[in-house]
Amino acid sequence: MTLPLTLLHSTQLHCRIFDRLRDRIAPPLRPEHRVRADWLARVRSDGMTRQLAAEMRKAVETAPGRVLCTCTSLGEAADEAGAIRIDRPMMAAAAQSDGPILLVCALGSAASPSRALLQSCLDETGRAPPVTTLVVEEFWPLFEAGQVANFCAAVAAAALEAVQVRPDFRTVVLAQASMADAAHLLGGLGPDVLTAPELALRCALDLA
Repeated sequence: MTLPLTLLHSTQLHCRIFDRLRDRIAPPLRPEHRVRADWLARVRSDGMTRQLAAEMRKAVETAPGRVLCTCTSLGEAADEAGAIRIDRPMMAAAAQSDGPILLVCALGSAASPSRALLQSCLDETGRAPPVTTLVVEEFWPLFEAGQVANFCAAVAAAALEAVQVRPDFRTVVLAQASMADAAHLLGGLGPDVLTAPELALRCALDLA
């Protein structure tokens, strides 16, 4: 029997990303999608307020089954509320890098929590590779407009340029679920390219 799973999203577009993943790795799964675009708007405008954290905690506590939060900007508060934050399995994998890491963030609001989580995972391993953060927020309007392919192409181009400038990068971390499809455009780049959605869904389902 498949255990219930609730996915907390900050955009309707993430529903499709995870439904495609579900069809490939766990076809019987029928997760409940809950979309709260207002949460992302509020955290981008005001930061993580006490009121927003309380709303998220209530949503996690009342949701059926395990809860996976697919928004990196909300990840820290979701983690504290008892949800699985989408980027934790990916950051744990990135922390195994034995060389410089390029952390690509789609939003400025996601950069700080992403960097903090990666550093925490690195501290657990005892590794201390240099980490460079690349924020590509100028491309976010493409994603908001539903132009996901164009958004991912722009992100991939920015990551490729960064790697060409610094060919010693060993790992590229595409920090948000929105950028996952950019990985297909970076095949053969050289560094390992990590994305969050599949690792997080497998974690939520206890799949290897």
